[in-house]
Amino acid sequence: MLNHKDLKIFEALYKEHFVFFSLTSFSIVKDKDVAKDIVQDFFIYLWEKEEAIDFTISFKAYGTRAIKNLSLQHLEKNKTVSLQTKKIVLPKSEEQVLFENAEENKKPQIQTLVEKIPQARREIFISHVVEGLSYAEIAEDHNISINTVKTQMKRAYASLRESQKTSHLNLILYFLWLIK
Repeated sequence: MLNHKDLKIFEALYKEHFVFFSLTSFSIVKDKDVAKDIVQDFFIYLWEKEEAIDFTISFKAYGTRAIKNLSLQHLEKNKTVSLQTKKIVLPKSEEQVLFENAEENKKPQIQTLVEKIPQARREIFISHVVEGLSYAEIAEDHNISINTVKTQMKRAYASLRESQKTSHLNLILYFLWLIK
């Protein structure tokens, strides 16, 4: 390794690589000042620990890897902090309340549509969509073939389409997915 205690060599390395390392860090942390701080911390560490560091690759490759790791560590540290601040309960906005109320009002409509499906088909449909069972599990539970399950699911979706427009079907499927 180069003797970084030689100030001129260290300064030349700093000037040559600072911009590149800053851009590398910025591509990860998305904050110019934080990126510069990370690069400066890297060079401070390098200056203080120069005897313990031995390169087997080029300085640029070593520095790039170190900067990426430091940037990711910074993000991980800040993610923990932001998760702790997210635990604070904020009052709901009017839009959130209106959306939640609208979703609650759609439940009876959705139940009515699902109830229009014939009983056996409805059981298969609910087993798959609401309970999350695979076609194979449903076939085994009802002692029918997987192809029968597929056919009944196609027919269930077709009857839902007939009962409502396609745009409402998306809302139904979204709601069913929400209540899983």
